[in-house]
Amino acid sequence: MRTIDLPHGRVQYRTAGPDDPSTPPVVFVHAFLVDGSVWSPVAELLAARGFRSFAPNWPLGAHRIPMHRDADQSPRGVAGQVLGFLEALDLHDVTLVGSDTGGALAQYALDADRSRIGRVVFLNCDAFDTFPPFPFNLIFPLLRGDMRMRMNLLPMRSRAFRHSPLGFGLLANQLGAEQTRSWIEPCLTDPEIRADAVRFLKGIDPHELHEVSARMRDVDVPVRVVWGMADRAFKPALGKRLAAAFPAAEFIEVPGARTFVQLDEPALVADQIAAASHAGPDKTD
Repeated sequence: MRTIDLPHGRVQYRTAGPDDPSTPPVVFVHAFLVDGSVWSPVAELLAARGFRSFAPNWPLGAHRIPMHRDADQSPRGVAGQVLGFLEALDLHDVTLVGSDTGGALAQYALDADRSRIGRVVFLNCDAFDTFPPFPFNLIFPLLRGDMRMRMNLLPMRSRAFRHSPLGFGLLANQLGAEQTRSWIEPCLTDPEIRADAVRFLKGIDPHELHEVSARMRDVDVPVRVVWGMADRAFKPALGKRLAAAFPAAEFIEVPGARTFVQLDEPALVADQIAAASHAGPDKTD
């Protein structure tokens, strides 16, 4: 993986696709306790179609390099880190793709500065005051402390527990044991990574996100909301409400898919990203 030094700390990121593409760059934003590898199936499919994509490990608990201790780890602060990444790599006309927590961060980014963002693709994600959804609104408070996080994540070392509804089991139809273990290991073994994750959880404010989501009516970039209809956490009604919040957004139903549509239906997600990228405006002039 590559690394880049940003004001808040060093970020690792994966790339796929040609170095000099004729298509807009794609930047992925993942969920809490997940890293950029969750996008690998989609990134590989996009690369075959000539797209250059970037999948950073955002500081949401599965990252391997701790942030500076004074880094703003609130959702708005991490969204600022996303914008800082675009600026540092001088990316323009970006197709920003957000899933789960990453969808909330994409909304914060749009609210702060959309000058480098050409279009957005949302997969099942937090929106309005659903931040996080049930049952994670009960689980996340159990992780808001160093020892509390470590002790409550210890059962996740068991594949059976990790892939149960109390772990990642609600989020995808197919999960790899090695990949999900890699997601929780940094928080289990590194107190500085836990500190980053705890600060993020303490910064979650459903009322603030509700206000941000309401302001999406002023966002003038093309938007696609690609929603797994079998999701038991982020219900279809939330996805339709998010799509309706924008002046012009398409809502695409994905039957049978859960939260991580990028794992359940990577080809469909790649198709939607490609279609959005070809349809969106070019801001490079």
